[in-house]
Amino acid sequence: MRPADLELLTGVSRPTVHPAGGRAVVSVTHPSLAADATVGQLWNIPLSGHAAPRRLTRGFRDGAPAFSPDGRLIAFLRGGPKVPSQLLVVDAAGGEPVVVTDRKLGVTEFAWSPDGRTLAFVSRDPEQGRYGTVEGIDPNGERARRIDTLKYQANGLGYITDRRAHVYLVPVPDVWAEPPVMPIPEADGSTRPTPTVATPRAVTGGDWDDTTIAFSPDGSTLAFVSARHDGRDGDLRSNVFLVPVDGGREPVDATGEHGDFSIVAVEYGLNGVLYFSAQDVGPGGRDFVAKNTALYAIDRPGEAPRLLTDPETVDLTESDIIAFRDDSVLVTDRSRGALVLTEVDSRGSARRLTDGTILVNGVGTAGETVVASVADAGTAGDVAVVEDGGLRRLTDFSRDLRAAGVIAPRELTVTGRDGYPIHGWVVVPDGAGPHPVLLNIHGGPFAAYTHALFDEAQVYAAAGYAVVMCNPRGSAGYGQDHGRVIRQRMGTVDLADVLDFLDGAVAEVPGLDGERVGVMGGSYGGYLTAWTIAHDHRFAAAIVERGYLDPAAFIGTSDIGSFFSDEYTGTDPSGIASQSPQAVVDRVRTPTLVLHSSSDLRCPLGQAERYYAALKRGGVEAELVIFPGEDHELSRSGRPRHRRERFEIILDWWDRHLPVRAGGR
Repeated sequence: MRPADLELLTGVSRPTVHPAGGRAVVSVTHPSLAADATVGQLWNIPLSGHAAPRRLTRGFRDGAPAFSPDGRLIAFLRGGPKVPSQLLVVDAAGGEPVVVTDRKLGVTEFAWSPDGRTLAFVSRDPEQGRYGTVEGIDPNGERARRIDTLKYQANGLGYITDRRAHVYLVPVPDVWAEPPVMPIPEADGSTRPTPTVATPRAVTGGDWDDTTIAFSPDGSTLAFVSARHDGRDGDLRSNVFLVPVDGGREPVDATGEHGDFSIVAVEYGLNGVLYFSAQDVGPGGRDFVAKNTALYAIDRPGEAPRLLTDPETVDLTESDIIAFRDDSVLVTDRSRGALVLTEVDSRGSARRLTDGTILVNGVGTAGETVVASVADAGTAGDVAVVEDGGLRRLTDFSRDLRAAGVIAPRELTVTGRDGYPIHGWVVVPDGAGPHPVLLNIHGGPFAAYTHALFDEAQVYAAAGYAVVMCNPRGSAGYGQDHGRVIRQRMGTVDLADVLDFLDGAVAEVPGLDGERVGVMGGSYGGYLTAWTIAHDHRFAAAIVERGYLDPAAFIGTSDIGSFFSDEYTGTDPSGIASQSPQAVVDRVRTPTLVLHSSSDLRCPLGQAERYYAALKRGGVEAELVIFPGEDHELSRSGRPRHRRERFEIILDWWDRHLPVRAGGR
């Protein structure tokens, strides 16, 4: 895979399955270098027979499809170039979509009412005078913001306290009615009213965000997630609220008195049981480090939740909750680099439906039919039917990407210096080698490399580098103890694990040149890269990207600065310094490329600037690259041309400092 092959990285949304079970619809998206944006449309996927998948819509960026309960309509979100996504509905048989909303800041999620007559959606409501609500007032001309909270920004969004997310209801338009026309003026100069979309009715309001909506099976109640308690600015708690659709009562907190929850997902089961998934963040509401997400059930309104899954061994952090049978739901368990589709019943009994090498990224059901969007070592995204004994693939959207060149990774477990098993993968270029080696370190830290096709490893391997990547202690998918061991001990066993895995890979995998190695990583991976080169000088060069580099300076600058450093590196100044790359930057001798994005609010640009300045002042060969307009997600969802340029800059750096052919470029 080459940098320009980014356009071949096809993503597939969560499927929606027709109630009759004969077909599914997904959104299929990919980065477009021509549009310099992610583009995509809805696709129809037959579940049986010989009919081929086909494109159903032709929008710029169509996503999140959902069949109506009777299967006659499909609702979806449509966005355009520099235009936020709006809610549309279309005849399920095809045709021209009808616009449902014209929200200034767009729509982020929606849900069908059980009777199919109403759509609930979530949208941010801009404060008057901001975000284009007054023509002629641009962002620099808006009045000053007066801030009295710690949490007031979010990476990828910006300020949040002046555009809160709330829940709205809107009637479903008649897609078969005669379309309205734009009236022309009468002879006397008067005009008829301009046709507009229906005015939605606000279901929630207030100085907080309300998201993650679900209708009860009888349609009388909406569940949603919000943080409305008095201490919400100082903790991570959120709760499930229930509100009558008719507006007869204020929302009622269904979970707050029963635990210290940070809610991830919520859904009603077919029998009316309310399921939710959450992390237990402890009595202080901030104990989030390596906390797995567990599944809970509330049998009847007002009752206490029941814990259904063991948070030590099951992690639903990346999972939706999908109603399946009367007494069960489907979830995906984050486990050893996989997302394993699992059925959990109302008693807590669990049954795995897929194996440990597949990532199930989304699921749709109709009766006993289960359709999944999946990824593995050979595909960035495809659609499959889940059947006894495995998956029946329905699409092959990554065919062209494999033709461009995809190298199968080798799974490996290395025993570390203290006897601990370290799990990971090695991607080895074609040819006998020996190949220079890049040690890649993932972000998080409570995240993981997976079995799925990883574009970065493929690009580096195609350029001639062996890529070594593992999930050291601190990572997700191996139990809470594995993740929590680095809490206020960052740069200890995690450093040992990545170095031991590198040494083990060089010793065990043929074709790796252990004398010619580089190291790189982003976010927490940027942290551990910077920490590594201060303690180990074997590396020819390093790349520190969007790094968490100065824990003390993180507070008050990052969108998670109010809690992240306190929990991961502690509050004692000497303890913080003992885990800070900025505090040991004077030990670095390795040539270092520092990559960052100008609008990164997760690891703000100042983290990179201070680190880079210290490298230069210390006489280290260093370069700083800043991508304009990008945030913390540049490498995953940034502008395609910036993503391509990033790859080109990275490969140029390695070509200069770790050329594939020893002794020259």
